[in-house]
Amino acid sequence: MITRTPEFTGRHMLITTVTFFGVVITVNVTMAYLASSSWSGLVVENTYVASQEFNGKAAAMKAMAASGIVGSLSLKDNAIHYDLRNRDGTPADVDEVVANFKRPVGDHEDFKLALRQTAKGRFEAVHPVSAGDWIVEVTSRREGALVMHEATRIDTAGLDQ
Repeated sequence: MITRTPEFTGRHMLITTVTFFGVVITVNVTMAYLASSSWSGLVVENTYVASQEFNGKAAAMKAMAASGIVGSLSLKDNAIHYDLRNRDGTPADVDEVVANFKRPVGDHEDFKLALRQTAKGRFEAVHPVSAGDWIVEVTSRREGALVMHEATRIDTAGLDQ
Protein backbone atom coordinates (compact mmCIF):
# COMPACT_ATOMS: atom_id res chain seq x y z
CA MET A 1 0.00 0.00 0.00
CA ILE A 2 1.35 3.37 -0.97
CA THR A 3 0.73 6.22 1.42
CA ARG A 4 0.52 9.62 0.04
CA THR A 5 2.28 12.41 1.91
CA PRO A 6 0.60 15.79 1.79
CA GLU A 7 2.27 18.30 -0.48
CA PHE A 8 3.16 21.83 0.44
CA THR A 9 1.45 23.76 -2.28
CA GLY A 10 1.26 27.39 -3.28
CA ARG A 11 -2.00 27.67 -1.38
CA HIS A 12 -0.24 26.54 1.82
CA MET A 13 2.50 29.12 1.25
CA LEU A 14 -0.10 31.86 0.71
CA ILE A 15 -1.95 30.94 3.94
CA THR A 16 1.35 30.85 5.88
CA THR A 17 2.47 34.23 4.51
CA VAL A 18 -0.89 35.94 5.08
CA THR A 19 -1.11 34.54 8.63
CA PHE A 20 2.44 35.65 9.49
CA PHE A 21 1.99 39.21 8.23
CA GLY A 22 -1.51 39.37 9.72
CA VAL A 23 -0.05 38.65 13.17
CA VAL A 24 2.77 41.20 12.68
CA ILE A 25 0.38 43.93 11.51
CA THR A 26 -2.11 43.20 14.33
CA VAL A 27 0.63 43.44 16.97
CA ASN A 28 1.98 46.70 15.48
CA VAL A 29 -1.45 48.33 15.29
CA THR A 30 -2.23 47.26 18.87
CA MET A 31 1.07 48.60 20.20
CA ALA A 32 0.67 51.88 18.29
CA TYR A 33 -2.84 52.33 19.69
CA LEU A 34 -1.73 51.61 23.27
CA ALA A 35 1.26 53.96 22.94
CA SER A 36 -0.77 56.85 21.54
CA SER A 37 -3.63 56.46 24.01
CA SER A 38 -1.46 56.30 27.13
CA TRP A 39 1.12 59.06 26.64
CA SER A 40 1.08 62.27 24.68
CA GLY A 41 4.71 61.75 23.65
CA LEU A 42 5.28 65.48 23.83
CA VAL A 43 8.33 66.43 25.87
CA VAL A 44 9.11 69.78 24.26
CA GLU A 45 7.39 71.73 21.52
CA ASN A 46 10.52 72.33 19.46
CA THR A 47 13.64 70.23 20.10
CA TYR A 48 15.95 72.67 18.30
CA VAL A 49 14.83 75.62 20.41
CA ALA A 50 15.05 73.51 23.58
CA SER A 51 18.63 72.52 22.75
CA GLN A 52 19.58 76.17 22.19
CA GLU A 53 18.11 77.18 25.57
CA PHE A 54 19.67 74.31 27.55
CA ASN A 55 22.90 76.02 28.69
CA GLY A 56 21.06 79.12 29.88
CA LYS A 57 18.55 77.05 31.82
CA ALA A 58 21.33 74.93 33.35
CA ALA A 59 23.15 78.06 34.55
CA ALA A 60 19.93 79.45 36.04
CA MET A 61 19.30 76.17 37.90
CA LYS A 62 22.84 76.21 39.32
CA ALA A 63 22.29 79.78 40.54
CA MET A 64 19.00 78.78 42.19
CA ALA A 65 20.66 75.83 43.92
CA ALA A 66 23.46 78.09 45.16
CA SER A 67 20.95 80.56 46.63
CA GLY A 68 20.02 78.03 49.33
CA ILE A 69 16.27 78.62 49.00
CA VAL A 70 14.33 75.43 49.66
CA GLY A 71 10.68 74.67 49.00
CA SER A 72 8.50 72.17 50.81
CA LEU A 73 5.26 70.83 49.34
CA SER A 74 2.57 69.05 51.37
CA LEU A 75 -0.97 67.84 50.67
CA LYS A 76 -3.76 66.99 53.10
CA ASP A 77 -7.53 66.81 52.56
CA ASN A 78 -7.46 68.66 49.20
CA ALA A 79 -5.33 71.41 50.77
CA ILE A 80 -2.02 72.06 49.01
CA HIS A 81 0.63 73.82 51.12
CA TYR A 82 3.97 75.16 49.93
CA ASP A 83 6.59 76.66 52.23
CA LEU A 84 9.62 78.49 50.89
CA ARG A 85 12.61 79.06 53.18
CA ASN A 86 15.98 80.78 52.87
CA ARG A 87 19.21 78.99 53.74
CA ASP A 88 18.98 80.24 57.36
CA GLY A 89 15.40 78.95 57.76
CA THR A 90 13.64 82.31 57.51
CA PRO A 91 10.67 82.59 55.14
CA ALA A 92 11.66 83.51 51.59
CA ASP A 93 10.28 86.75 50.19
CA VAL A 94 8.23 85.85 47.10
CA ASP A 95 4.91 87.20 45.89
CA GLU A 96 3.75 84.56 43.40
CA VAL A 97 3.74 80.75 43.49
CA VAL A 98 2.28 78.54 40.75
CA ALA A 99 2.01 74.75 41.03
CA ASN A 100 1.66 72.66 37.90
CA PHE A 101 0.42 69.12 38.61
CA LYS A 102 1.23 66.62 35.85
CA ARG A 103 0.71 62.89 35.56
CA PRO A 104 3.90 61.02 34.57
CA VAL A 105 1.91 59.30 31.81
CA GLY A 106 -0.86 61.11 29.97
CA ASP A 107 -2.07 64.65 30.35
CA HIS A 108 -5.85 64.37 30.72
CA GLU A 109 -5.75 65.04 34.52
CA ASP A 110 -3.07 67.76 34.53
CA PHE A 111 -3.90 71.09 36.16
CA LYS A 112 -2.23 74.35 37.13
CA LEU A 113 -2.88 76.38 40.30
CA ALA A 114 -1.89 79.79 41.53
CA LEU A 115 -1.33 79.43 45.29
CA ARG A 116 -2.37 82.30 47.53
CA GLN A 117 -0.04 83.68 50.16
CA THR A 118 -1.17 83.08 53.75
CA ALA A 119 2.01 84.30 55.44
CA LYS A 120 5.50 85.29 54.37
CA GLY A 121 6.97 82.25 52.63
CA ARG A 122 3.75 80.20 53.02
CA PHE A 123 1.30 79.55 50.20
CA GLU A 124 -1.76 77.35 49.85
CA ALA A 125 -4.66 76.37 47.61
CA VAL A 126 -7.59 74.00 47.80
CA HIS A 127 -8.03 71.61 44.89
CA PRO A 128 -8.83 67.88 44.71
CA VAL A 129 -5.82 65.77 43.75
CA SER A 130 -6.75 62.25 42.69
CA ALA A 131 -4.77 59.30 43.98
CA GLY A 132 -1.65 58.16 42.21
CA ASP A 133 1.69 59.46 40.98
CA TRP A 134 2.14 63.13 40.13
CA ILE A 135 5.01 65.37 39.09
CA VAL A 136 4.49 68.75 40.73
CA GLU A 137 6.41 71.63 39.18
CA VAL A 138 6.43 74.72 41.39
CA THR A 139 7.67 78.14 40.28
CA SER A 140 8.10 81.04 42.69
CA ARG A 141 8.59 84.65 41.62
CA ARG A 142 9.31 87.98 43.26
CA GLU A 143 8.31 91.05 41.23
CA GLY A 144 8.21 88.88 38.11
CA ALA A 145 11.74 87.49 38.54
CA LEU A 146 12.12 83.74 38.99
CA VAL A 147 13.26 82.89 42.53
CA MET A 148 12.71 79.14 42.65
CA HIS A 149 11.75 76.45 40.16
CA GLU A 150 11.55 72.86 41.27
CA ALA A 151 9.83 69.64 40.34
CA THR A 152 8.90 66.94 42.81
CA ARG A 153 7.43 63.51 42.19
CA ILE A 154 4.77 62.57 44.75
CA ASP A 155 2.44 59.64 45.32
CA THR A 156 -0.97 60.56 46.70
CA ALA A 157 -2.27 56.99 46.96
CA GLY A 158 -2.21 56.90 50.77
CA LEU A 159 -3.35 60.47 51.44
CA ASP A 160 -6.82 61.44 52.61
CA GLN A 161 -8.42 63.18 49.67
